[in-house]
Amino acid sequence: MSGREKARVMDADALRRAVTRMAHEILERNRRVEGLVLLGIPTRGVPLAERLATAIERIEGRRPPVGGLEIARHRDDRPASGPPPALPFAVQGRHAVLVDDVLYTGRTVRAAMDALIEMGRPATIQLAVLVDRGHRELPIRPDYVGKNVPTSAREHIAVRLVETDGRDEVVIEAPEPAPPSS
Repeated sequence: MSGREKARVMDADALRRAVTRMAHEILERNRRVEGLVLLGIPTRGVPLAERLATAIERIEGRRPPVGGLEIARHRDDRPASGPPPALPFAVQGRHAVLVDDVLYTGRTVRAAMDALIEMGRPATIQLAVLVDRGHRELPIRPDYVGKNVPTSAREHIAVRLVETDGRDEVVIEAPEPAPPSS
């Protein structure tokens, strides 16, 4: 969905600060890098997970493993498709942090948890999101939030990252007004 930009809620500096703060919070809760894995939910969750890992490495001198978690087979709004999820490291007994750009209904996170559990049993599953916009349909709550952005159901949050979109920003987009009827 795209519409007209209603408000810019994060610029590049605000986004960088949010990622740094979230990295500190992840380390405070987990106490160390050992046993920690970051799993980005495509598309923008993957570069966000990489950014968090880089920030954690700057703080602690060690980088947690990072992977992309394919969830297509576990979506409840589309037919099951795609290969089973696979990662280059085991999740069994580790502290898995799911990373996504926007938390809305919670259905994407539910699919990610199903995909993760299919690969093993992590010690804990935590959730880090850049933007929490509310409107949950499932009882899912993030552990780490870059910014809470209350929105109406008709609005859209657009997260743009250098890696995928050429620039860093978060904007609220409002639907284009309907043309006047004659």
